[in-house]
Amino acid sequence: MPEALMALLLFAAGLVAGISNSIAGGGTFFSFPAFLAAGLPPVVANASNAFAVWPANIVAAYTYRRELATLPVGIKASLVNALAGGALGASLLKLTGDDAFSRMIPFLILFATLLFAFGKRLRDLLFPLAAGGVTAHPGIAARVFEFVVAVYGGFFGAGMGVMLMAGLLMMGVDNVQQNNALKNLLSAVINSAAILVFIFSDLISWPQTLITFVGAIFGGLIGASVARKLPAVWLARIVIAVGVSLSVYYFFEYYGPVG
Repeated sequence: MPEALMALLLFAAGLVAGISNSIAGGGTFFSFPAFLAAGLPPVVANASNAFAVWPANIVAAYTYRRELATLPVGIKASLVNALAGGALGASLLKLTGDDAFSRMIPFLILFATLLFAFGKRLRDLLFPLAAGGVTAHPGIAARVFEFVVAVYGGFFGAGMGVMLMAGLLMMGVDNVQQNNALKNLLSAVINSAAILVFIFSDLISWPQTLITFVGAIFGGLIGASVARKLPAVWLARIVIAVGVSLSVYYFFEYYGPVG
């Protein structure tokens, strides 16, 4: 594919990912395959994608700064978990290697798609929301779950938001706005920690990443206005369809036809 056309594809993927993240989430389903299509090794493609969609996490966390101001001191432990887990997940990705990671791709995308499609329903079923506050001293199991989610976020990341919200409910963050605020903050911290590991490990392909990065920024700005007009459920269905299609495509790509 000509370089100009590939650059256009990467920019468009970032644009769509930014719009998707602003409205319904799931931007990785659009941007990550574009990096693979550009010929990047799977691990480098994943690391580059993490940086490209990173601005959305920062903006989302900033928009909830007022809600974050009301959270208790217990948030510090969550931030430590997020930092350590995100860095560990990124380090595990580095150690995994391209061959092993490429064989995980169809399953990771399918898992993330299922989380995107059913995660909120499962979360609400297991942890019904109620008008409440925040538990200052969550149990060990909740902290372990939070750390595992952070590791997953540093390793791949798609669908992490739903998992974080479920973990926060386990810890007693049962106020919807506070839960979403802390989820956005932890997502930003996890991705920031992972990106630092990727940068120092030289796992980011900057030419492709910066093109997608710019597209994602424009997409985020467009998505902010589109979100007021387009029902999120429409885009969510598109994201799910794309996720399922990619899972099938990459399964045949890396495993071949069954039988």
